[in-house]
Amino acid sequence: MSVAGQISDHPNSAGLERDARFMHADRGTDAGKIALGVILGRSSEFFDFFIYAIASVLVFPSHFFPNFQPLEGILLSFAVFSLAFIARPVGTVVFTVIDRLYGRGTKLIIALFVLGGSTAAMSFLPGYDEIGYWAAAMLIVLRLGQGFALGGAWDGLASLLALNAPNNRRGWYAMMPQLGAPLGFLLAAGLFTYFVLALKTEDFLEWGWRYPFFVAFAINVVALFARLRLVATREFGELLERAELMPVKTVDLIRNRGVDVVIGTFIPLASFAMFHLVTVFPLSWITLYSDHPVHSFLLVEMLGACICIGTIILSGMLADKIGRRGQLTVSAVLIAIFAVTAPFLLDMGRSGQDAFVLLGFAVLGLSFGQAAGAAASRFGRVYRYSGAALTSNLAWLIGAGFAPLVALSVAHAFGVAYVGIYLLSGAVCTLVALYFSKTVETADD
Repeated sequence: MSVAGQISDHPNSAGLERDARFMHADRGTDAGKIALGVILGRSSEFFDFFIYAIASVLVFPSHFFPNFQPLEGILLSFAVFSLAFIARPVGTVVFTVIDRLYGRGTKLIIALFVLGGSTAAMSFLPGYDEIGYWAAAMLIVLRLGQGFALGGAWDGLASLLALNAPNNRRGWYAMMPQLGAPLGFLLAAGLFTYFVLALKTEDFLEWGWRYPFFVAFAINVVALFARLRLVATREFGELLERAELMPVKTVDLIRNRGVDVVIGTFIPLASFAMFHLVTVFPLSWITLYSDHPVHSFLLVEMLGACICIGTIILSGMLADKIGRRGQLTVSAVLIAIFAVTAPFLLDMGRSGQDAFVLLGFAVLGLSFGQAAGAAASRFGRVYRYSGAALTSNLAWLIGAGFAPLVALSVAHAFGVAYVGIYLLSGAVCTLVALYFSKTVETADD
């Protein structure tokens, strides 16, 4: 059957999506284009994520919770921060239905417009002084909208990239989507650093913080079109026709691959927990208990993100040398060592705090570079698309959703050493999941 015939007969794509694939059938898609689309998409998602995370420390406590002490205000902000992670698995289930009925192009458009719209709407939110606690209520609704939309932002491009990778380069291709996290952080932290330096404190808290949120909508639109351009290509349609990357019912996924969902959820747990413990948590700690200027600490974190890019790339090379499972095991052990030793650096002044961030980002990159790919690769081709989305969002919920809230609460009550114990528990969960994981390579159904 011709490509045009295959596309026209596809039962699970909307008409417009089929027409788009037909129009692009002569263009072709290489791995470089797919990788670029994946990185752009992930960078836009993490940009939204990080501007909210940074504002949770620098802005929201005084804007929405001014009647509370600084510590209490940040803890309340972190509680709202966690809501998006609760909404993500719900979004995954709902958008899977939309994907099956109307195609992933329609799903992506809805998800990314909800994501960008929710983030941009935050830039217009009044504060407690204007409308009281209704301001916080509106923030909660928009935060839930962010999480719900992120649950539907999975487009399968990362799986497409991995499934077409040579057997000896799977680690290299698996790390590419993960580059979006440090790139998104660099952009978000860079914008906040600029406004913190350029404006007086009162101007920053009044209106300067709103600009990064407003920019998010434009970035999401650009990323949306970049991803749709790939979703509409001939190769992507052909993979769909071979049932390699098809959405399946969540009930069927759980019934047939429930064990893989559980193990896949716990494999990246240490990495996802550490993700917040070297980005959001230390920013809150130095804001509350250190004389380290916020702008200079953000610059250190940006340097750490650059290091993270390097170690993510290194993770791909190591995974192809020693195997992804071995590389993840080594990374989990490194996280455990970091958990026991590094938290003491936070109490050693500016140099110690800087060392905590830079060392943490380096270890994070080694683990984060392969964590998501390992979870996804537990599923064969039929279940990979939906399985990767669900396990990723469950892992973010369990491993990262409450990490800033728990870490700051524990550190304040018992000392920063206990933050290490919390992170150590995540490393143990990852090692146990790797032990029970029969394979982290792709299997055929």
